[in-house]
Amino acid sequence: MNKPWKVLSASVLASSLLLAGCVSDKEEVSKSDGEKKTAASKVKVSDYTFDTAGNMFAYAEFELSGEPLAESLGLDLDILDINKLDQPTKFDYTAGVESYEYSEEAMYEVVEKSGMGLHLINGPAVETLQNGKTPDEKLGNRFYELADAVGYPQDEIFRNMYPTFIEYSAGDPHYKNEVDTSEYASNDDGSYVPMYQVNFESLRWDREKMEKTLVPSAYGATFLKQALWAGDFMGGFHTIDADEELAGETSKDDDDQNVALGVSSADGFQGAVLTEEIWNKVNYVSNELFVDGTTGKLTAAGLGSQYDPAKGFVYLPHSVEVTEDGKQAPNAKSLSIKDSNSVLEDQWMMLWPSSEFYGMTDQRESNPNKTPSFQALFDGAPYPSAPKENTDDSPENDVNGTDPFTANQNVMLHVFKNIDAMHFNDDKGMFVTENDGKEQGTYMDTFQAGYTMESMRIFKRAIDGLPVGYASGESAEGLKTPEGKRALEMIRKQADFMLDNLVMDSGLVAKGFDIEKGADDDVTLDAQLGAIRGLTAAYLATDDVKYREAARSIYEAMDSKLWDDELKAYETSEGKMEYTPYTAGALSATYRVALQNLSNRESDSETPESLEIDGITARYSDFYDTVIDGPSLKEGMQASEFWDTGDYYDSKDSSGNTDGDNVPQVQAGHGKNGIAPVLLPVTVEKR
Repeated sequence: MNKPWKVLSASVLASSLLLAGCVSDKEEVSKSDGEKKTAASKVKVSDYTFDTAGNMFAYAEFELSGEPLAESLGLDLDILDINKLDQPTKFDYTAGVESYEYSEEAMYEVVEKSGMGLHLINGPAVETLQNGKTPDEKLGNRFYELADAVGYPQDEIFRNMYPTFIEYSAGDPHYKNEVDTSEYASNDDGSYVPMYQVNFESLRWDREKMEKTLVPSAYGATFLKQALWAGDFMGGFHTIDADEELAGETSKDDDDQNVALGVSSADGFQGAVLTEEIWNKVNYVSNELFVDGTTGKLTAAGLGSQYDPAKGFVYLPHSVEVTEDGKQAPNAKSLSIKDSNSVLEDQWMMLWPSSEFYGMTDQRESNPNKTPSFQALFDGAPYPSAPKENTDDSPENDVNGTDPFTANQNVMLHVFKNIDAMHFNDDKGMFVTENDGKEQGTYMDTFQAGYTMESMRIFKRAIDGLPVGYASGESAEGLKTPEGKRALEMIRKQADFMLDNLVMDSGLVAKGFDIEKGADDDVTLDAQLGAIRGLTAAYLATDDVKYREAARSIYEAMDSKLWDDELKAYETSEGKMEYTPYTAGALSATYRVALQNLSNRESDSETPESLEIDGITARYSDFYDTVIDGPSLKEGMQASEFWDTGDYYDSKDSSGNTDGDNVPQVQAGHGKNGIAPVLLPVTVEKR
């Protein structure tokens, strides 16, 4: 697998050194509050299993709560310096550097380095390419094509990548072999680029310890990470000679010999690789991973625009087991259904990313809001365009296709219609957590319902032709499609159900609701976060201020009743602080929507201190210090870090922690050979 992925050239090496902060005038710094962080909290890792769904979900929220959040609050991103920790403020550094870069590196770890899934060389779209005889040649030449499309030199592609087209549900993030930190190239001050930065071979995880099951929430949450970053990276053009970003005026801008796809050469290449992985993923999901509710057997999805659940469910089952073919770049020899239930978490975690990708691939004639650079990406080269029949206003004449727009639309519309038919109790106005393929369950989980509302909001924006991705909070005129109207109806009904049935006397919300038993009045942090997320989504989708007021009220109750000021963390359930990646991701998101949508305004009749911007940013920073980074090198959810967050390599420093924070370098993390830069569940206790 060496052919397509070569060593970095001198130009990329130079930029790598700069990115790493490896410059001769770098400052020796440490966490500005390092002394304080040794105080009250003990943050112990409770499990070393890598949960793909939880991690990729959390890192998607970390991404949105990173640079986009900091920039929306007025930060000039150009002044951030990874060598100047907690500058210009602790919040700015935490959001703009740590949250954002942790998110990006974890995605690459899973889809390019670890081997946590089926190799892209076996992807269904790659297999159809006519650019080589062997699978190895096809993928290698395809990467060269993608590099050319974004103006990226072919000889600067990383070696020994392991791109995946679909990811497994769980694994062990400890590296199987010793990480190659030997010197690839150095700077005058002793700082250097380690070999593993240019050759990913030593970054594999142990295949024997992987849970080789295909779970929609796992490959869906990974899809979400891929779609968000691909949308960011491919959301413009750039000049080839100066690598200068261009917004793009038309879809033909890249006809200019000095203009290429992507916001830069390097970002464009990563965006193209992510898009390639997504294209193969949606085809594989559509072709192989749906189940026929009548026969109980795996089947292909049909045309999503013509799918009618009333004629028989065709849906994504909770778990499909993979038997690998044993090859070096493994493919599935066989697939078997392990759990045929439809689970709400799986469905919303596929609806959200497929909606994000729909915003990229949308070629509908009726949508006036299409992005020129996205149109150029899917105009036939490097990605096929959709058949004309699929981009008009008539679903009746739609045809099957393997192009990114059609394959993704088929998945998205099946999932949307199935959430409605299989998981939405229209009488009660609530989303239930399970359906056995024949009938709905009776339980609504507040966290899952809240996130289904947010996913529905993104779907409504995408299907109505409104901006998604980083711009998903912006207002604009949409197409007012029937699907968009139905999504809005479900959002509103679920929001009203929450207000009428879940808010307790304490101001907190119940964990859930059972049709037969009533409210499940256990208090969990996840329930509060899900409700705040969902009600904020309802406010953004409807402009009805009662949902904003309700979300503000729950946030205030959560902050006053669950926050422990000594330990600098929230209780997650009564007497416990047990943080999973789901909790971490939702908390990051809650701080973001609190800052952007719920914080005190002059027009608010009440202005609680907890909803002052300074108070929210302080909570955000405390959350990172205590729970994510932790009080010591062996504590905290973030298991290790890459040099994008300041941990450069220095021949004179063997500490494995050159930036002096509480997160070790990858080879120095937990375990004999170190550990990947991913999230681990932790328990917060008094020291």
